[in-house]
Amino acid sequence: MLGAIIGDIVGSRFEFHNHRNKDFELFTDSCQPTDDSVMTLAVAKAIIEAEKIKEPSIVGSGYDSDYYSLLENMTVKYMQEIGRKYPSCGYGGMFSQWVFNDEPEPYNSYSNGAAMRVSPAGYAARTESEASRLCGVRMSFEEEYVKNIVRRFELNL
Repeated sequence: MLGAIIGDIVGSRFEFHNHRNKDFELFTDSCQPTDDSVMTLAVAKAIIEAEKIKEPSIVGSGYDSDYYSLLENMTVKYMQEIGRKYPSCGYGGMFSQWVFNDEPEPYNSYSNGAAMRVSPAGYAARTESEASRLCGVRMSFEEEYVKNIVRRFELNL
């Protein structure tokens, strides 16, 4: 997760200006957190806060469906709450509308940030199956894309 955020910040200055050389300074004054950095932190916050409310089963079987439902709601809550604090970090038009909508609805985003946003799952999970399940938590704006990310994640385990 930290590597994803650092890479996002380092690469921010190249987002619309491709740089095909490995020779560059990592951090410069033009580096900045992007929407993907902000949303990754929001997902991490959702996982942390959901775990405070609903702890894993004592028998070691991980979380139940109530936890994942709670996590879906917390993810939307913190993506909007934290996202609204950084309105100029590079959101796309549809996602910006979703962040600032009091009743957000799915719109099946295909953003490339979904892969980065699930990185807190690897940090928080205790097992591979739990990581996979955390990656699959439905975001109310990118349902199909997250399913594809989960499939890719599972292929890399």
